[in-house]
Amino acid sequence: MKEEKSVYGKSFSLIIAFLILISVVFIIALFVTYNLTSNYVEGEFESKKTEVLEQTIKPYNDFFNNRVPEITFYQGYLDSASAVKYSDSVFNDYPFVKRIVFYEIQVGSQHNDYNVKNALSIGIQAIYEYRSKNGVVITSNKRRPSDYVDFKLMANKLDNFVAVADTSREPTQDEKFKTFYDIQPEKISYLNIPRREEVMRYRELQKQGPGTSVYKQNMLTFILDQYALKVKNSHPELYQDVSIRPVVYDPIDNESNNITTEAPLPVAFSEYKLYFSSPKGYLTAEVNRRFMPIGAIVLLIYSFLVLIGWLIYRNLSINLKLFKLQYDFINNFTHEFKTPISVIKIAGSNLRGDSELSERQRKQYGKILDEEADKLNDLMNKLLSFTQLENKSIRIKKEDIVLDDFVKSYLDTFRIKYPDFKLEYRIYGIIDFYTDPVLLGSIFQNLIENAYKYSNPKQRELFINIRLEKRHIIFSFKDKGIGIAKEEITHIFKKFYRIENQYNQNGSVGLGLAFCKELANFMNGEIEVKSKINTGSEFIVTLPYESAVYN
Repeated sequence: MKEEKSVYGKSFSLIIAFLILISVVFIIALFVTYNLTSNYVEGEFESKKTEVLEQTIKPYNDFFNNRVPEITFYQGYLDSASAVKYSDSVFNDYPFVKRIVFYEIQVGSQHNDYNVKNALSIGIQAIYEYRSKNGVVITSNKRRPSDYVDFKLMANKLDNFVAVADTSREPTQDEKFKTFYDIQPEKISYLNIPRREEVMRYRELQKQGPGTSVYKQNMLTFILDQYALKVKNSHPELYQDVSIRPVVYDPIDNESNNITTEAPLPVAFSEYKLYFSSPKGYLTAEVNRRFMPIGAIVLLIYSFLVLIGWLIYRNLSINLKLFKLQYDFINNFTHEFKTPISVIKIAGSNLRGDSELSERQRKQYGKILDEEADKLNDLMNKLLSFTQLENKSIRIKKEDIVLDDFVKSYLDTFRIKYPDFKLEYRIYGIIDFYTDPVLLGSIFQNLIENAYKYSNPKQRELFINIRLEKRHIIFSFKDKGIGIAKEEITHIFKKFYRIENQYNQNGSVGLGLAFCKELANFMNGEIEVKSKINTGSEFIVTLPYESAVYN
């Protein structure tokens, strides 16, 4: 037995070690996953800024790649009226375009105050400035010194391009960009791209000098406002604030509580940047939001492992209880058998002895043998009956009994058996009962025996109350015994279960109350108990009432 207990002890230790291990692993897993999530969010804070930048400058890229080159479609014949329509569409579609300067250019014209003195002799025929005010394009002939600087730069680029251009092919994108675009901070200038035939004529002009032929070119300068760019924060979960700032911008106090990053704007806005800022708590909230599903999965796995550990623990606990019950049963059963056998052996030895026994001694030994044999027989019958009840192999043999006679016969037997046992009964509203007297008698016998056994010697009293209630017959066995603790009440009807106290030190197999419960259930009834320590217990047996009249 000790070896078995040590095995269970080791098993429980392993379960505890397992629970501690998975708890530690759970805590470490939560810590690691939280740190990984935090690092991942911080990494996204740095990397996702490019997506915000792309969304923010998407209108600018569309303007630069698609709308600006549209000027070439006019092949130099864009006039002031068409330029107004073009400018109106640009102002409507691209709010960051603040002002447009339109140049009507002549190539090969005679020298004047607005000509660039180069081989092509490129001059300005007219300049118009367009602005948008309340959705209306306002035209102005105002000329600024910077306008002539822009014109001169583009005129010289065109002259140099014509001088070296390969007219057997179209110019490459790189050649177009270097010649016909000029990008400066907050400004883009564009000159329409001449066709190959025009380039060849321009080259002849370079060789022959200005003549009577004059060719037209169009040039537009777009003045941009970077603050009119609409910032599109596509990741509000990462960036609380995204703003356009000068490249040299740096908070005075450095806002140590904030996490910041930045992304430069394209060339036309090269003096500015997108400035991203979020308080640490803002990112912490995002980390927590992303961590919750991961933490829930980890918790689910942990709960599953704990459940497995608990099921193993419960199984071991049940096995340990069964082991204890079996151990107690063997000890008690052995004791119950050992005492009668010892007494029988002693009586048998005396009867077999050489000395002659008197008639009185022989009767005494005969009585002892008979009583001990009855004890053994009663114990064996109880075990056999219990097994038969569990296997449903007993058949109820009902007969009509007069309750008063039935109860009185049992009480008279116990009064003779236990002279110090005070027994009383009362029957209300019922005379006969159609049932199996043997099974009902077994319930009476076990409950009366228990009432005597678990009572103080000076308080051995039992009152049996029988009454009819709603087609049920209620048997109440109320004693003044030692009582039953609340935590024990749920176990007392279990097979082989014994309450440890001074009244069952001499052995009990723990079958009495379990046998009563099985009998009550077998008879389609039930049994319950009300008890209070040092006051007494009341066992209530409820059985369906039947009368011989109905059968």
